[in-house]
Amino acid sequence: MSDVAIAGKRLLLVAACALVDADGRVLLAQRPEGKQLAGLWEFPGGKVEPGETPEQCIIRELHEEIGIETDIPCLAPLTFASHSYDDFHLLMPLFICRRFRGIAQPREGQGLKWVRPKQMRDYPMPPADAPLIPFLIDLL
Repeated sequence: MSDVAIAGKRLLLVAACALVDADGRVLLAQRPEGKQLAGLWEFPGGKVEPGETPEQCIIRELHEEIGIETDIPCLAPLTFASHSYDDFHLLMPLFICRRFRGIAQPREGQGLKWVRPKQMRDYPMPPADAPLIPFLIDLL
């Protein structure tokens, strides 16, 4: 996506997932020290690689980051974020997933927490993630 620019900034395509457990809680991951926006809580996901769909990205990232397995039919598009940071513009589709296998484990030094949507505002989030909370409150 580096050849696409918006207002002079490169466009970064990131896919994220609201993983929902049987109790209606959503998994948040805390960005580890040493990464940009360290300490903030976000929806699991990552950069969409060349030749990869957002759904394939979610499946790969959930496996790599937290040891969760799921399938494309289990991912439903919910909403998206479009946010301009200082040096890039982020476009981030948010998928919801209620059917997955495994127990979330922090594989990259990040914190993990299952949170009820109404309590998500108690967790500081990146500017692109925070506006997505109302969609989850309305849905769950």
